[in-house]
Amino acid sequence: MNFIILDLSLLAIFLISISILLYKNKKNLVQDGPLYLYKAQWGINLIKNVGKKYSNFLKKISYVSMGVGYVLMAGIVFLILQTVYLYLTTPIARAIKAPPIMPLIPYFPKLFGLSSMFPPFYFIYFILALIIVATVHEFSHGIFAKAFGIRIKTTGFAFFKYFPALFGAFVEQDEKQMNKQSRFAKMSVISAGVFANVLTGFLFFGLLILTFSLSFSASGVVFDTYSYSAVKISNISSVNGISIADSNYDNILDLLEENKTNNVSIGDVNYLTTIEFFEKQKEYNGSAILYHDSPALNAGLYGAIHKIDGEIINNRDTLKKILNEKNIGDVITITSIDDDKKEIETEIVLGEHPEEEGRTWIGIGFMEKNTEGFRGKIYSFFSSFKDSSIYYTPDYEVSYFIYHLLWWIVLINFAVALFNMLPVGILDGGMFFYLTLEGLTKSEKFSKKAFSFMNWFFLLLFVTLMVRWVFIFF
Repeated sequence: MNFIILDLSLLAIFLISISILLYKNKKNLVQDGPLYLYKAQWGINLIKNVGKKYSNFLKKISYVSMGVGYVLMAGIVFLILQTVYLYLTTPIARAIKAPPIMPLIPYFPKLFGLSSMFPPFYFIYFILALIIVATVHEFSHGIFAKAFGIRIKTTGFAFFKYFPALFGAFVEQDEKQMNKQSRFAKMSVISAGVFANVLTGFLFFGLLILTFSLSFSASGVVFDTYSYSAVKISNISSVNGISIADSNYDNILDLLEENKTNNVSIGDVNYLTTIEFFEKQKEYNGSAILYHDSPALNAGLYGAIHKIDGEIINNRDTLKKILNEKNIGDVITITSIDDDKKEIETEIVLGEHPEEEGRTWIGIGFMEKNTEGFRGKIYSFFSSFKDSSIYYTPDYEVSYFIYHLLWWIVLINFAVALFNMLPVGILDGGMFFYLTLEGLTKSEKFSKKAFSFMNWFFLLLFVTLMVRWVFIFF
């Protein structure tokens, strides 16, 4: 809470400072609808110097820039189509109450109940990330334009006049000169912004890894499930002590009680479940997932396991070693850390592993992360520098602030690069798509119709997602 107050105070200082700056430089301001355009001559000079000096190099890497543009366009189209398909067909996706199209605004993880999926997103993160993302994006458009001899008319920043914390950069080029350029030059300039965002994203990702390795230490183990087994429903013999002659899904469901953990037995082996969890498994073809009657579940253990009887646990091997040194029936004290970074002590009586006689057991599990498919590969790459089953603590007070700031800069750079290559409207991807079609078909009429179709098609997809989300609440 203290940092939230500090964050809002810094936001107030930023707004006041920007307001004073804009007022003192009224002669450099131009109103454009709801925006104030602040023109800066130093931006033009910098673009001219870099664009002229490295023009040959920039023209050569235009091939890479355009290639990245096509990869991003294919990626964003695939992600949107897959998202629509999953959201309309997968119950788990619909169970998330957050809207499928979320605005990237400060505090959105808290606003939409996504704090477990995203780190905190404060105004200070938003402002700093926006400065970096917008500046490199527009600056790159400018230097590539200058490399191809296109005049830069103005540069600067655009501020939303009702709330100056919402801002962006702009580079205005001479449209007449732009239109006279070859298709290759036009596409090079268009793809330059997202290309720069991708490079910036990788640069800050490297800084993120370096920061993490130098300022965080392993100090706990994170488990994400209790021990469970898949069983045949027909083998279930009793529920809450009541014997079942004909075991089927409906009969078992009728015996389960709401708002409690139910006992489900198969012979002498006891399992645990809730009616809510069991209801979700109706389509499992005669099978069900049931939790073992484990010490951890019975004790309500949660959070990251930080210590056992005062001894620090820094990885799964240490956890396994300490438990193997204990005896079945021993009472241990587990110190865990919850989501609010508070320590919780839980006493647990060690049980015997259901499948390994004589081995001590608390009954926690570690689910393998899905690395299949496009999304899985992306997740695997960007999380490869740390073990998801380990809880890390910062070595310095400022470590979390720097780590989360770098994390958001990386995410927003890649998000902007992807979204900007969506082949619609005024986004970079729209004109890039149009010029590509025009080059392939040599038909301006066909290209315009295809461009219009893509605009309406993706608009329909977005409307479909939002309508489906609204109906979740009914």
